[in-house]
Amino acid sequence: MKTILSAALLLVLGLCGLAGAQEKADPVGTWKCEYQIGEQKRTSTLTIKMDGDKLAGTMSWPDQKETNLKDVKLKDADLTFSAERVLGDNKFNVEYKFTITGDKLKGKGAVETGGEKREFDIEGKREKKDK
Repeated sequence: MKTILSAALLLVLGLCGLAGAQEKADPVGTWKCEYQIGEQKRTSTLTIKMDGDKLAGTMSWPDQKETNLKDVKLKDADLTFSAERVLGDNKFNVEYKFTITGDKLKGKGAVETGGEKREFDIEGKREKKDK
């Protein structure tokens, strides 16, 4: 009887481990993002791809062509990277940290202006692939 219970327990624990492994976050794709700075609602497009065994990507805004992402990393469901934002003659390095849940991501962007680090909330949805 103990042998049967032990085998059943191992089976259940093994299946739980497989379920967790299958839910690993997948950042690859095109994400439509929305955020607000002050009273202004803004949008951006984030594209993540695999470049060999590393993650790479771009980000673009309605008023700025795409820029390459720097230091793209995924740990569990947390995606981090930075991107250069150009506004007029000014360039800003924006650091992003997202948590991915299925086809949604949610997180914060942070930029240093005037010697002060400012954060903003940002959310995105993965675009569906055409089949």
